[in-house]
Amino acid sequence: MGYRIALDAMGGDHGPGEIVPAAIHALKKHRDLELLLVGLEDIIKPRLAHLNHELAVRIQVLHAPEVVTMDEAPSSALRNKKNSSMRFAIEQVKKGQAQACVSAGNTGALMAISRYILKMLPGIDRPAICTIIPGINSHTHILDLGANVDSSPEQLFQFAVMGAELTGAVENIRAPKVALLNVGTEENKGNDRVKKAKILLDRSHINFIGFVEGNHIYSGDADVIVCDGFVGNIALKASEGVVEFFLHHVTDGFQQNLYSKLAALVSKPILESIHRKTDPRRHNGASLLGLRGIVIKSHGSADRLSFAHAIEEAMLEVEKNIPARITSRLEVLLTSTLSR
Repeated sequence: MGYRIALDAMGGDHGPGEIVPAAIHALKKHRDLELLLVGLEDIIKPRLAHLNHELAVRIQVLHAPEVVTMDEAPSSALRNKKNSSMRFAIEQVKKGQAQACVSAGNTGALMAISRYILKMLPGIDRPAICTIIPGINSHTHILDLGANVDSSPEQLFQFAVMGAELTGAVENIRAPKVALLNVGTEENKGNDRVKKAKILLDRSHINFIGFVEGNHIYSGDADVIVCDGFVGNIALKASEGVVEFFLHHVTDGFQQNLYSKLAALVSKPILESIHRKTDPRRHNGASLLGLRGIVIKSHGSADRLSFAHAIEEAMLEVEKNIPARITSRLEVLLTSTLSR
C-alpha cells in the first residue's frame, strides 16, 4: 500500500533544519511513501533543491504563513493561529489529503487543534498520548503521557481499550496484557479513581492483569500500562532523566585513566547495545489516540533520526488502520462493560 503523511515542518525546537532531512531520509528508505511538508515555503523549498527526480515527485510543500511556538498557550494557538503549519497539517488529514499528521510542536496546541479539527471517536471522551517504553523482556505501551492530568475511572477504562487495540495491532498480539499503574499491587491500594477503573476492567473482556508499580514499567510483564497524564508524564520524564544520568556517569567513569579507557574499548559493543535499547530517539513517535484520524507527536527536541522514527510510526498506524480498529471494538465493549 502507499502512504501519504503530512508533516508540520515548523514544529519542535529545530524546525525544518531537522525535519526536512528526516523527511528525505524516510523517502529514501520507503519507496511507497509520499510526504507533504507544511510550513514557510521560503525556508523549506531551498532545502529540497538538491533532490533527484525520484524523491522530488514524492514530496510536496504546502505554504502555511504562521507558526505555533513551543511556549504558546493551546487556547491561543487554537483561536489565533488558524493559518499555522500545525493546523494546516492536521486539516490535510481531515480533508483526506493525508492519511496521518506528524508534528514535533507544542503538545498542548497539537492536542487542542487535533481534537477541534478531527473530533473524537464515538465512546471516547478525551484523547490520550501513548508511546513505547523499552523493557527487560520486551517493550510496553504506556498511556496517558500528558494529555489529561485528571482522568475519571471511565476515561482510564477508555485508555485501556485504546492502548490494547493499538498494541494488539502493531505488535500482532491477540490479547495484550493490560495493567493499571498504581502505588501498590494490592486490591486496597490507590485512590478511588484507580480502584473504580480496576472494577471496570475486571468486568471487561480485556486481558487485564491488575495493578503494577512504577518499578514494573520496564519489566515487560505488561503489554499496556494505563495511568492518567499527570502520573504518566512524570514517569516518562523521570525515566529519560535516569537514562541521561546513567550514560553520563558511565562515560565519565571510562574516561578516568588509561585502564578505564581500555575497559571502555573492550566494553564498547555492550555499551552500544545498551545505548540503542535506551535511546529515546529510537522510540520516538507518540500516538494521540481517540481521534478520528492519526496524529503522531514527536519529541520537541527530535533530531532527524528521531523524527524519521515518528514518520515510520505514522506509517505503521496507517497500515493497521488504528482509528477504525478502535471504533469497531469500542462501542460493544464499552456497552457490555459499563452497563453491568
